[in-house]
Order: sequence, then C-alpha cells, then structure tokens
Amino acid sequence: MAQHHDAPHATADDEYLATPEGAGHEHTDANVWLIVQFAIWLTIAAIVTHLLMWGLFELFVKMRNDAAPAAEFPLADQQERRLPAGPRLQPIPANEIFEFRQRENAELSEYGWVDRNAGTVHIPIEQAKELLLQRGLPSRPAPAPDATAGADAAALMPADSSSGRTMERRR
Repeated sequence: MAQHHDAPHATADDEYLATPEGAGHEHTDANVWLIVQFAIWLTIAAIVTHLLMWGLFELFVKMRNDAAPAAEFPLADQQERRLPAGPRLQPIPANEIFEFRQRENAELSEYGWVDRNAGTVHIPIEQAKELLLQRGLPSRPAPAPDATAGADAAALMPADSSSGRTMERRR
C-alpha cells in the first residue's frame, strides 16, 4: 500500500533556485546596518566606561594624596617606631647557617668558659670522648641490702595488675 510517484512535482521556487539567474541572497538575512549600529554603540559605551574609570581612579589618587596620614597608634605619637615582636624573616639564611655552624664547630673543637664564676669550662669534643672512655659513664651506687626483706625474689617484684599480684613483702 505504499504510494509511489513516478514524476516529481515541480514548483516555481524549484525552477527559480535551479537557474543561474536565481542565485542571489535571501531576503530574510540579518540586517547588516543594525549590526553596524550595535558595534558603534558598543564601542562608544566602552570608551565612555574607560573614561569614567580613569576619572574615578584619578579622584581616588587625589583623595589619598590630600588626606593626612593617620597615626598608627594615636596615643604613641611621640614614640619612635619599634619593630614588632619576632620571629622575623632572615635576610640571607645561607650566611646565617654558615655562621651558626662555624660557632658550633669552634665550641666543639676549642677550650672555653661556660661559666667563669662557677669555674665551668668546655673542652674539645675529641678530648671529651677520650676522657669518657678512660673514666667510664657515671652510675648510681648499688642499694644496700634490706635486712627485713627475705631472699625470695618474688618479694621484690613490683605489683602487676594483669596477674592479680599485689605489692606485699613476705616474711
């Protein structure tokens, strides 16, 4: 039941567009003069906006220059400016760490006073290591044996809450 047409239906528009003399423009194109007018008004608006912004900028600069600088701390007008509390940025950190390491190396490799009034001095670290090896580290004296404690080792064990033992001495 399909309809099949052998001959196409030709219209006047088809003939007009098919011929070379019919090749032209559509009459429904965009209005070029209206687009040009819009571009002109847009340019004028941008120029006026830029001029207004420039004037406003000049006004603000003039107001800032005319205004007297307010005192940062009105009650401390006569005092000189002080630096805020530290910490401050290091101007040349590489130099400061180099000087710090030189001071530390000098302290570790030379003799010097720690407290002259108390008679405390520091010695080079290599000599301190040798003295430590010769004398040994200080240790606590051994506690005197308690006469009341028995020979039982469990009597000297500390309390352990996980095992249920308490700190009792057996006699």
